[in-house]
Amino acid sequence: MRRAPPGRALEYATRCPSRFRRIPRRLNVSLFSERSAGICLPLSALRSHEDWGVGEFGDLPRFARWMRSAGLSWLALLPLNECALGQDSPYSTLSAFALDPLYLSLAEVEDFRADEDLGTSEWEALRALRSSPRVEMDGVRRIKAACLRRAHHRFRALSADSPRRLDFEAFRAENAAWLPDYALFRAIKEVLHPEWWLSWPAELRGRQPRALEEVRGKLGEEVAFFEYLQWQAYRQMQRAHAVARAEGVRLLGDLPFVVAVDSADAWSRQDEFSVETTMGAPPDTYAEAGQDWGLPSYRWAALRASDFAWLRQRARFAAKLYDGARIDHVVGYYRSYLIPRDGTPPHFDPADEGEQKELGEAILRALGGEGIELVAEDLGTVPPFVRESLAALQVPGYRVLRWEKDGSVYRDPRGWPARSIATTGTHDTETLAAWWDALSEEERRAFRAIPSLPGGWDPSAPFGEPVHESILEMLYQSGSNLLLLPIQDLFGLRERINTPGTVSRDNWSFRLPWTIDEMERDPYVQKVAAASAERARRSGRIR
Repeated sequence: MRRAPPGRALEYATRCPSRFRRIPRRLNVSLFSERSAGICLPLSALRSHEDWGVGEFGDLPRFARWMRSAGLSWLALLPLNECALGQDSPYSTLSAFALDPLYLSLAEVEDFRADEDLGTSEWEALRALRSSPRVEMDGVRRIKAACLRRAHHRFRALSADSPRRLDFEAFRAENAAWLPDYALFRAIKEVLHPEWWLSWPAELRGRQPRALEEVRGKLGEEVAFFEYLQWQAYRQMQRAHAVARAEGVRLLGDLPFVVAVDSADAWSRQDEFSVETTMGAPPDTYAEAGQDWGLPSYRWAALRASDFAWLRQRARFAAKLYDGARIDHVVGYYRSYLIPRDGTPPHFDPADEGEQKELGEAILRALGGEGIELVAEDLGTVPPFVRESLAALQVPGYRVLRWEKDGSVYRDPRGWPARSIATTGTHDTETLAAWWDALSEEERRAFRAIPSLPGGWDPSAPFGEPVHESILEMLYQSGSNLLLLPIQDLFGLRERINTPGTVSRDNWSFRLPWTIDEMERDPYVQKVAAASAERARRSGRIR
């Protein structure tokens, strides 16, 4: 991959846009034809001196520069889709396509005027959000929304033939398949009916054409505002992606398995989503009654009749923003566990294993044909035939160190397949440090017996530098061509991203303890970066 001249990535991206238009939708070099290393994090966790209390699209270029100093060439981001209203989880999405305005960098919004739009109270609120150790989602959303409305008001004053207005109209045309329904859904929610759409008046709930035409006319300015936000978010993310690529860092996006019930897609595509049944998981040792996730179920017959057009559209959308995509809950594309609201027994759909295999492979082939490379989240309760199917399709899955065991014996990472992703954990697990300290003495001895684990340290010792460095060295030397470390595990931090099954302000609100500026000069961060780069060189993970 061609890189920008040192220190000139931003100039390279803005002055030479043709170079980025020529980037193929499918990478010239496969994800798994070479060894590389990267990190995984929620964008919200990044900090800068200019942010508004949350990581932003505009932070990605500078963070990519720091990553390269650490020998890291892949950044795996949690979903950037707009969260369902009242939700903080990036996996509970209001739209499969809309980006969350939470991540907008106001400094890059040309219509924003800080000196006019921020009064004394707003500056005080902004300083508090910026210094908070956790992301205060509600506070960030409130202050950004107020400023963005003022920015949109200025934008509306531009002449219709101005370059920016023309670009906005081009964006609307390019995204006509989803943007009008999304913007109308958000406008109705904002002005008329904040409750979930199943409680809307029948004519809006059922999308009667005359009712939609009337409400669109009534809410025209509000609809335009939400289209404006998406235009700004989309252009900022495209620019961040281009600059990251110029710095030598590729982005791995995350496609949530399905949207929320109270989403623009479930409302606008009722022929393809069912709200009469919800999805979940069957009973197991961890949840004896099973799990009901409250998510709408897919109407597979309708989706198949369109040759999975909506799913293909998602993949095409992702290809414009990322270099690869993680398919969340891939087993759900083979079979879904449905829970009818009428009380009839839960069941798998499809019920037959042969039909499950055929459906999953048809969907993955459809997604893989849209110009983006795929990796599969194949964790949890996954029947053996699914992993066999993924291997046949050459769609790589994950190898999570703590779960790669035969009984009590850990599998040696050196033997993991090349077409796989090595990692220490996920956004739903405790961090490596917390996991290690919770292990019993017997479990630590079993771990210490992994043949490729470097020695010279006491397995009874608590988590510290010797344990940490040995585990990282082993994973860098693993057979997996792609290594993705949660950012906390690279640094040995203990704060986790999310604790499943809990409702807490600590979920999804993790922030790094350093700004990106501080990461470039902090002695400990510099030491970690240098060690990471050296491991990457020794293990052949630097291009």
